Amino acid sequence: MSGPVSSTTTTAAPPDSQRSRSVRQGARSLRRGAASWSASVVLAVIALCFVVPLSWLVLASFDAEATYETALPASFSLANFTAILTPEQTFVPLWNSFILSGGSAALTVIAAVLAAYPLSRFNTRFNRPFLYTVLFGTCLPITAIMVPVYSLFVQLNLLDSLAATTFFLAATSLPMAIWMTKNFMDSVPVSLEEAAWVDGASAMKALWHIVVPLMRPGLGVVFIFVFIQAWGNFFVPFILLFSQENQPAAVSIFRFFGQFGTVAYGQLAAFSILYALPVIVLYILVSRVFGGSFAMSGALKG
Repeated sequence: MSGPVSSTTTTAAPPDSQRSRSVRQGARSLRRGAASWSASVVLAVIALCFVVPLSWLVLASFDAEATYETALPASFSLANFTAILTPEQTFVPLWNSFILSGGSAALTVIAAVLAAYPLSRFNTRFNRPFLYTVLFGTCLPITAIMVPVYSLFVQLNLLDSLAATTFFLAATSLPMAIWMTKNFMDSVPVSLEEAAWVDGASAMKALWHIVVPLMRPGLGVVFIFVFIQAWGNFFVPFILLFSQENQPAAVSIFRFFGQFGTVAYGQLAAFSILYALPVIVLYILVSRVFGGSFAMSGALKG
């Protein structure tokens, strides 16, 4: 009579495949860590390239004896801001910049919506040639067309006119604005307009009451894009606006550069901060009001 056979369990060593897999995972983790460290170093260098000029801008604006070197002021002072806060030096140029930038941005957004609507909603054989023509318009450098534009302004007696310059800035920004607006408009479902048409709305009424409210974030992006372009544009106002009371801040900033290389560094830094604040505030306001993706909640297909 044989007794029960006892079985013993033995723990085998991990196979070679598991060891090689562990080695590969370890090597992959090391490479990932090295890549992350390298990316962090590159980003730190890029951030430093931006921080150093900005730190000079802030420190020099509070230094009455500021130079081109980045250094802590011996005593913080508001003398530079006091010197530039005058109507001729700051307020009038900033107001002219608001007129040029805000007016051109508003005109561009309205024209871009009207031009992008048929390109987005109707498929014709003229869509592609028209879009290519618009794309060609974005490739033209502003310096290449300023000579004929200046001649046209002279013949029409439009030199030194804020309104005429605003229309020209809007025209130069329109090609890119049409492309951007069309892409945003393509995201709005056509079924919503069809429901409005069934209820008796016309095409234009459906555009302004259905499509435009749903693409407000996109229009905010286009507005900011055009506004910033016009706000920092120096060449066009410099050529078309020659009187001091009509010059924007982008042109009047050169008043701080004197003859024989003399520069009022402190006042230049203070003016640059005031010059940059409106764009930053506009971006924050628009991002808060129109922020987020397209809100399609509540839209029903009839």
